[in-house]
Amino acid sequence: MTESPVCLADPHLRYPAQPPPEGPREVVILGSTGSVGTQAIDVVLRNPGLFRVTGLSAGGDRLELLAGQAHRLRVAAVAVARPEAADPLRQALRAQYGVGAALPEVLAGPDAAAELASRPCHTVLNGITGSIGLAPTLAALSAGRVLALANKESLIVGGPLVTALAKPGQIIPVDSEHSALFQALLGGSRAEVNRLVVTASGGPFRGRTRAQLAEVTPEDALAHPTWQMGPVITVNSATLVNKGLEVIEAHLLYGVPFDRIEVVVHPQSYVHSMVEFVDGSTLVQASPPDMRLPIALALGWPERVRGAAANCDWTTAHTWEFLPLDTDAFPSVPLACRVGSLGGTAPAVFNAANEECVDAFLAGRLPFLGIVDTVARVVDELGHGGAGTSLTLSDVLEAEREARRRARELVGSHPGGSTTQEMTS
Repeated sequence: MTESPVCLADPHLRYPAQPPPEGPREVVILGSTGSVGTQAIDVVLRNPGLFRVTGLSAGGDRLELLAGQAHRLRVAAVAVARPEAADPLRQALRAQYGVGAALPEVLAGPDAAAELASRPCHTVLNGITGSIGLAPTLAALSAGRVLALANKESLIVGGPLVTALAKPGQIIPVDSEHSALFQALLGGSRAEVNRLVVTASGGPFRGRTRAQLAEVTPEDALAHPTWQMGPVITVNSATLVNKGLEVIEAHLLYGVPFDRIEVVVHPQSYVHSMVEFVDGSTLVQASPPDMRLPIALALGWPERVRGAAANCDWTTAHTWEFLPLDTDAFPSVPLACRVGSLGGTAPAVFNAANEECVDAFLAGRLPFLGIVDTVARVVDELGHGGAGTSLTLSDVLEAEREARRRARELVGSHPGGSTTQEMTS
């Protein structure tokens, strides 16, 4: 994977070139019933003069919540990924709006979120979880929207597709780490950047050896010490796959080579990432762990939203630790760097295999250490496609299908959560 020709998330640019619209900024929120989506709605509701939500999308599993969001925000359209959820959603909307009231338009099906992302608005917040967020990302960019990107998977699996469409500065990152880098990069020019330092809380198993991770249960992995997130991203944080994905994303967003991106464990999660400059200076972005800050920054950019989150309390003593990453216990970060360097469809293979393995782990069919071990095996077998060629969306989707198929085969050959030794033998 070559260095990005442009800095996709360039804080020195103010995209779009024209001034922000008068009145509230119109926003579409994709993944509105998830962690990022619900916190984004909280930011909007606390700032009614700044934002107005025109559309919402969700998978379709929490229809009462989605209908309540639509009613409270008075959106024009609501989208669900599952076609069979359309009629139950209309019923939930009627219960919220009352008999005879005009309902928002309902879009349903796998392309519904992408259709909503292409409709007129100022900013699309993509808070969908998983690679299904790729099509809406491409739709928003094609339509010229500002993309507030929380769906890291769409950039990772479709990196060349995204970079081909995105105008410089069109993407504003929502991940706390990439938002921190975005803010710290304002301290110097791109040529003055020496390294990006991405912080990791270390998850619930920080300090454990590889041997101590062998008996980890799903309940253990879902008990994150800092953040409240969905189950997939919480397990990814426990394996540090999430941090590996963030390294690939940082490379693509900021055009910095992998050998100049470092991961450091910071258990307190106050320093969200750092930028080291060529003169020896390091700029830090710090705040209490609260996703509403990066969400508000992405929605309001280039302006900051007053009171988006609490400030650090400097009247009390603090101790902030920074520890090297144990790559023996958590090999997912070096694996991700290798995957990113391979390019082509390798990141899609990595991400899809991981999603299958996380599902298997949560269902008790794969041990914790088996997640990354199985992903590495799938990457070794299937991760060399498309390198050096012009990548297409069909290439990405086919690579994902093959990766999921192979991951399921490997998991299925060891039912009942067999040991890692058995998985890799």
